[in-house]
Amino acid sequence: MPVPVPRQRAIPAVESGQAPAASAIGGPLKEEAHRDATPVHSNSATLTLLLIEDDPAGSPIVPDLLDPAGKPMRVRTARNLTEAERLLTDDVHCILLDLALPAPGGSGADDELAVLKHVLQLAPRHAVLALTASGDAERGTEAVRVGAQDYLFRDELDGRLLSRAIRYAVERKRSDTAERRLAEGRLRAQENRRLERGLLPTPLLEGSSLRFAARYRPGRSRALLGGDFYDAVRTPDGTVHAMIGDVCGHGPDEAALGVELRIAWRALTLAGLCGDELLGTLQEVLEHERADEEIFATLCTVDIAPDGRRAGLCLAGHPAPLIARPGRPARLLPYDNNGPALGLLPGARWPRMQVELGAEWSLMLYTDGLIEGRVGADGDRLGQDGMVAMIRRQLSEGLRGEELLRAAVSEVRDMNGGELTDDVAVVLLDRAP
Repeated sequence: MPVPVPRQRAIPAVESGQAPAASAIGGPLKEEAHRDATPVHSNSATLTLLLIEDDPAGSPIVPDLLDPAGKPMRVRTARNLTEAERLLTDDVHCILLDLALPAPGGSGADDELAVLKHVLQLAPRHAVLALTASGDAERGTEAVRVGAQDYLFRDELDGRLLSRAIRYAVERKRSDTAERRLAEGRLRAQENRRLERGLLPTPLLEGSSLRFAARYRPGRSRALLGGDFYDAVRTPDGTVHAMIGDVCGHGPDEAALGVELRIAWRALTLAGLCGDELLGTLQEVLEHERADEEIFATLCTVDIAPDGRRAGLCLAGHPAPLIARPGRPARLLPYDNNGPALGLLPGARWPRMQVELGAEWSLMLYTDGLIEGRVGADGDRLGQDGMVAMIRRQLSEGLRGEELLRAAVSEVRDMNGGELTDDVAVVLLDRAP
């Protein structure tokens, strides 16, 4: 049977703190809503109950309900779900629902718990106690299965029993919510780890004498993924191919595109493509996969000859790598033939430069997050010159490999005065005689 729409009843002024509360406790339950004027804050022990019952004035519930601090609980009353929805504000902690109420609009005529299901949808963050007829334990048990925190028999209630049930229900709801959030957090962490494995690959360098190290730090708070990406593989002819790239932006869409570009680069490299042909194909991938035509990616690729003494270098709008050799100061490789970033110019070309490496060297590839951090009180950027000076000093201190990368990223962060806003990726390849 449809529930009649009641006359709109304003929330009593004492409930909103606009009028003083009476100090006495007593009288019908209907008057409980007029008693307590203290607003509920996040650290307050005062509890607020919303009673949904068609005849709250005739309820046998004793009104002296006490919270854990021994203070009277607030009680708001609603005669039906329409009125309950208006009274259901954020400071309500628990709902006491009469399961005998009809569902709104006459829906769920064959469902004994339709009204409960409606309330659970209406108030998913609130504790709910189901009120049923004495002896109807089966219905109460089903109510708990559906989502209520507990059930109570109408004819067996007293103030003490109800006060305790409310407190338990509120704590149980908090516990359930915390457990659900923990489970959701674990699922998100598992998803992030799976995605991270795609973004931060295991290099395929079996059979190579080169040493590989990498560091990665996303710019987004609490993120595991960013728009930077890198990879390294060795092809059957003994050539070691390495790359590092940066999709503009720092969000999950950019991270996903970075993963796609990295996987495409690995597949194309293992298929025998390199240089201009490889970058042109990657640009096609980016153009098809990006969500917006304004999105682009910078890229640096190197292919190191099997003897390890020379390499081919291609730059697509990306900072030039740094090379360090014994007896010589670390410096940047030439970047005069730097081509455009991927996704900017249709039909662009990327020249491949031949670079002599020598017998012993360290080659560092990095993204611009490493050089765009702030330094000094005036807030200037570190820049490539500042980075080169920093790496020279760290090399003179004997830092190498993973230790060198860890120190570089940590020092850049310290100079910035806190976490960097951009993603940072650094790759180091070493060759010893």
